[in-house]
Amino acid sequence: MADTSPAKPASTAPKARSETSETIRFLLKLAFVVWLFRSFVLAPFSIPSESMLPRLLIGDYLFVSKWNYGYSRWSMPFGFPPVPGRLLGGVPERGDTVVFRSKGEDHHDVIKRVIGLPGDTIQMRRGQLILNGQAIPKQRIADFAVPLSPNFTTRECDAEFVQTNGEGATCRIPRFRETLPGGRSYEVLDQRYIPDADDTGVYTVPAGNVFLMGDNRDDSADSRFPSTEEALPGQVQGMGFIPLDRVQGKAMIIFWSTDGSANWLLPWTWFTAARWDRLGGGFD
Repeated sequence: MADTSPAKPASTAPKARSETSETIRFLLKLAFVVWLFRSFVLAPFSIPSESMLPRLLIGDYLFVSKWNYGYSRWSMPFGFPPVPGRLLGGVPERGDTVVFRSKGEDHHDVIKRVIGLPGDTIQMRRGQLILNGQAIPKQRIADFAVPLSPNFTTRECDAEFVQTNGEGATCRIPRFRETLPGGRSYEVLDQRYIPDADDTGVYTVPAGNVFLMGDNRDDSADSRFPSTEEALPGQVQGMGFIPLDRVQGKAMIIFWSTDGSANWLLPWTWFTAARWDRLGGGFD
């Protein structure tokens, strides 16, 4: 006798579990690929301060190439995994703009320019850079001018450098061109004489370290000043010498820039806030 009982509906639970597991596996693979790419090829970096003016503005976003100087734990996002040493290590060239991990408990990613290599001597005399006993040419050029904006206000531009006209307020700061031995040149800002920054002792860069400075010479906590754990009471704090294994990569190209006026809830402002003329800017 034929079985006339109604067929049981097929269970969808295994299929649902399979789709969920496939989605999880896909996301894990994607995260791994992104981690590999960010660790070994390119990583994004955003400019949070005015220390690298005039080359870099607050609100610039750039790619950092990771292969130039080798790989260490600080090549990885958040310094994880904490692998020892450095693989395929290389030394930057003087004048390179690099991203590195600062020292100390509050370590974070920072961008500065390489001025001194292992064995070099560095000194500042009345705002003049002295490299290995030779004064680096410093030529006065046209003032650096940038409009004041939500992410570049009078906090970043001292009142004496603010000029106002019919089109709004502009920050104008004295600008100079420095030229390193071999012809590498770049622009720096020098607003005024500051004893701690413009007159220093002689620094000798230890083996395995580099000496880094911000292009905005009067507003950069860099290797001219000892790091937090190295500073004596009352000393200005900076970065100190930076070990090569903390250098993560070389600034490559600006891929986005905003003046800070965008409202994330108003998509059209993302475009009006963009500084389109800065996109695609590279680094020598």
